[in-house]
Amino acid sequence: MSGKAIGKNFDLGYAGNVSRDRDNIIVSRVVKQGEQDILFGQAVVLNEDNIIQKIGEENTQEKCIGIAIREVKQTTNYFTSEGAYHQGDACSILTRGSITVKCNKGTPKAGGKVYVRTTQSESIENGDVGEFEAEQDTGNVELENVIFTTGQLDKNNIAEITILERRI
Repeated sequence: MSGKAIGKNFDLGYAGNVSRDRDNIIVSRVVKQGEQDILFGQAVVLNEDNIIQKIGEENTQEKCIGIAIREVKQTTNYFTSEGAYHQGDACSILTRGSITVKCNKGTPKAGGKVYVRTTQSESIENGDVGEFEAEQDTGNVELENVIFTTGQLDKNNIAEITILERRI
């Protein structure tokens, strides 16, 4: 939640931060060899061989099991807040609970639908695969078990979402 103190607005944090402690479930799975890096706060899918990869064009919303969190592993670039899980890394994944993510398109509404991009978009700035959006568009799918928690969006396009039910 965004706070205020003496007329100042606070940011919501960084993508991939677990934002509430009440009902979080976090699991760990290995990132598939030969796959793209999974940035903190991006959606992941579980393959039949029990390894994960970033959600992609061939995946449906039913395959999305959670979101890569910013936990233990630190960013490798000290000039940005971005970090990633690389092929072969053990990736911590939030499968139920609340987390902060980048929202690249639309204005979130509390309890509103959450969409995840499955194909790259040239028309949206930072319209990368695995990122989240607040409105339906070609190249994204609705996550049926995920909602925007507060509907707030900070100046860095960070919003809070909640995964309502566990898929694994």
